[in-house]
Amino acid sequence: MLVVTLTINGKRIEAEEGTCVLQAGLDNGIEIPHICWDKRLDAYGGCRMCLVEIEGMPEPVTSCTTLVREGMVVRSDTERLEKTRKALLELLLYDHPRSCLTCPQTGTCTLQDSAYDAGIEEFPAGEHEKPLLRELQDVGNAVIYRDPAKCILCGKCVRICHEVRMNGCLDFAGRGFDTIVHPPKGGLTWDSDCELCGACVDICPTGALNVTRSLNKGRPKDWTQVETTCPYCGVGCQMTLNVHNDEVVRVTSDTEKLPTFGNLCVKGRFGYEFINSPDRLQQPMVRKGDELVETSWDEALGTAADALKRIVAEHGPNSVGFVSSCRCTNEENYLMQRMSREIFGTHNIDQCARTCHAPTVAGLAMSFGSGAMTNSIGEIQNCEVLFIIGSNTTEAHPVIALEMKKAYKRGAKIIVCDPRRIKMVDYATIHIQHRPGTDIPLINAMMNYIISEGLHAQEYIENRTMGFEELAETVSKYDIDEVAEQCGVDAELIKQAARTYAEGDKSAIFYTLGITEHTCGTDNVRSLANLSMLTGHVGFESTGVNPLRGQNNVQGGCDMGAMPNAYPGYQKVVDPEAAAKFSEAYGRELPAENGWTTTEMLNRAKSGEIKALVVMGEDIVMSEPFMDHTREACANLEMLVCMDIFMCETAKISHVVLPAASFAEKDGTFTNTERRVQRVRAAVSPVGNSRPDWVILCDLAKKLGYDWSYSHASEVWDELAALSPIFAGINYDRIDKHGLQWPCRDCEDPGTQFLHCEEFACGLGRFYAIDHRDPAEMPDDEYPLIMMTGRTLYHYNVGTMTRQSAASNERQPECFVEISPEDGAGMGVATGDKVKVTTRRGEIEVTAWVTDRLKGGRIWLPFHFAEQAANELTIDAFDNITETAEYKVCAARVAPADVAAVR
Repeated sequence: MLVVTLTINGKRIEAEEGTCVLQAGLDNGIEIPHICWDKRLDAYGGCRMCLVEIEGMPEPVTSCTTLVREGMVVRSDTERLEKTRKALLELLLYDHPRSCLTCPQTGTCTLQDSAYDAGIEEFPAGEHEKPLLRELQDVGNAVIYRDPAKCILCGKCVRICHEVRMNGCLDFAGRGFDTIVHPPKGGLTWDSDCELCGACVDICPTGALNVTRSLNKGRPKDWTQVETTCPYCGVGCQMTLNVHNDEVVRVTSDTEKLPTFGNLCVKGRFGYEFINSPDRLQQPMVRKGDELVETSWDEALGTAADALKRIVAEHGPNSVGFVSSCRCTNEENYLMQRMSREIFGTHNIDQCARTCHAPTVAGLAMSFGSGAMTNSIGEIQNCEVLFIIGSNTTEAHPVIALEMKKAYKRGAKIIVCDPRRIKMVDYATIHIQHRPGTDIPLINAMMNYIISEGLHAQEYIENRTMGFEELAETVSKYDIDEVAEQCGVDAELIKQAARTYAEGDKSAIFYTLGITEHTCGTDNVRSLANLSMLTGHVGFESTGVNPLRGQNNVQGGCDMGAMPNAYPGYQKVVDPEAAAKFSEAYGRELPAENGWTTTEMLNRAKSGEIKALVVMGEDIVMSEPFMDHTREACANLEMLVCMDIFMCETAKISHVVLPAASFAEKDGTFTNTERRVQRVRAAVSPVGNSRPDWVILCDLAKKLGYDWSYSHASEVWDELAALSPIFAGINYDRIDKHGLQWPCRDCEDPGTQFLHCEEFACGLGRFYAIDHRDPAEMPDDEYPLIMMTGRTLYHYNVGTMTRQSAASNERQPECFVEISPEDGAGMGVATGDKVKVTTRRGEIEVTAWVTDRLKGGRIWLPFHFAEQAANELTIDAFDNITETAEYKVCAARVAPADVAAVR
């Protein structure tokens, strides 16, 4: 990029060509007044506050719309400009409410600050309120407080909604003096297009928009601000917790912070009420008879420790198992696996990646040598082709979806392969709405077409891969016309998708659980790896195979070795060198064979082989398929220990319940989907008598006879990094401001933006010849529908956190089932009707939503609602390699609730 030299207010500076004068000044410490400008938005020039004089120009110009050029001489501080700004501000203040003394934004109001800088000491005389706007004041909304009288029509809220979030929910209405910013169609209700991302509130320069919950909680200038990482999905958005009187009262985000630069979704912005919820667990509990009763930490930990010691003494180390959590920090996951291995001598340790992305870890490791997202979030906007399959990105990973929309604005082609018409289809060049469970035939047919048309990357294949001949032979059997019929789509769409992806210079694949949660989940992942290698689209910027991780630390849970087959840093349990290293570190000889997965542990609990489970931050009753099976397995245990922040379904049936601190009450790290290790910081005190999970584990270790003494979570990180070469260069000092992406092997290593640059982690990438297998359960006359499950924008996994949120509950208060218009008509069901959804395993009653998002013969429902749990219905059939359950396909039927009751 060409650099030019210019002078602003007598100071000689440099700026990149294409930079506006305002940005150039700010970047060099020169303050130019402005109100309506934001570097994320297109130049607007509406407020006129950024006027500057430029040598050679007859009149002042807006510096936000004027680009720098070589030799430019600029003044922003002349007497003429100061008088003009003062006059402009007085016009804004003329009809502005005189409520600065009581306005909650006092001290952080851009208008107020600008008036102060301009030397305005009092409001201009005259009428100062518009009755119409006062009538529109929106006091009663549960989420966003709106006071239109304080709006100065800067347009920031409208523009960020259109330009950055690309929702277009806000706009100007009226003309002249009666102009207002109009709220979303339908208001902030179920049928509104507004996603409650809160970007409009964050960018508002006055008190016109505010967070309802933060009102009367002090002024923002008096709040304590703590930088941390969002506890929801795997994007890893950086957020600021604003604290007043030891309570989080608002969440904001720094626009300078990687990886998301100030963007949050509804959950990150408003889903924090759970922190101070009265439903939080606050005291340890032990089961006495049929009841859980509150007790001391000493008794609760002693009860758990005594039972665990007795069980191991009587039945051996494999009689106990540990389920860790991707909602907990890296440090806590590390200590959980250390406990299972050092104290109990077993590799029976697993976590919730088993229910979601275990096929990613296994499949990509088999193909590439590393089971992680190959590229970075920041590269997405520069992709030329995005192949999105099995990912409802706008709902499951909304902030990553913004990066995809940026790519779209820059001309990228988007291919969406999804059985539903998801929101991303609005931006797609091609939508393949294939039948659930037919991903492998679809991908094989695309590869067959690519090879037959000579679109494959022959040189790349010869130099960087192995197994091509076997792959080519297998995919040649997948005739496009036959596969099109099998998938229920047009053959031409498959050809177009194949050609578009193959011919793109920067083509990238993105997927989530629509790929992994099948009995062929690992094969699905390897098929996508095949496609990327076939076309040479891996190992370069803005390409690759990119699994979008579902939970905040599902990447970290795997990284930390909370798996039955790997130590921290993916060092294999069966590798003698790794076993020797960790045996020495933990002071005992560790087994040389893999432990059991969560699936196996529950099966063995039911059979009586597993006698005790220690569960941290994971509601296995809600999250595992076929809930009755999980309940029966847990009922057979002699000791079930549950650490959680709420009385979840697993806690309700436990013998010992230990109250844990939330993410806002502890220090540590999370690792996001792009392998970036980021800080988590305590902002408030733990509620009641709760403790951070890492402290609970240390206290339990002491009861078991082991002196684990850490004074801070950073000491735990330093220990695990010393044992794991891919994390060796990461420490708390280096990630204080911005996280680092592993592998990062020493303190001079800047981290790794994208993987497999010169060669794959395993040397040569490996093609696998993969054939289609039908799902475990197909529709029939008794159960004629294919049932799918998944996540919505407004809730998170089993819902214990977001069900505490006013924003989420206002939008989505209950469970529902999506039904196609064709099936709805056949059943006599309309939107809003109560229906029974039934499978061979159970039945739930939910509200119908008849929608054209689905083709006939398919239904979809979310898994967030304990009282209407989708996993009462899902099948306990599993991936043949990783034992991840097939949550995405099972046979079901739907009937009106009154008819179903008669049946």
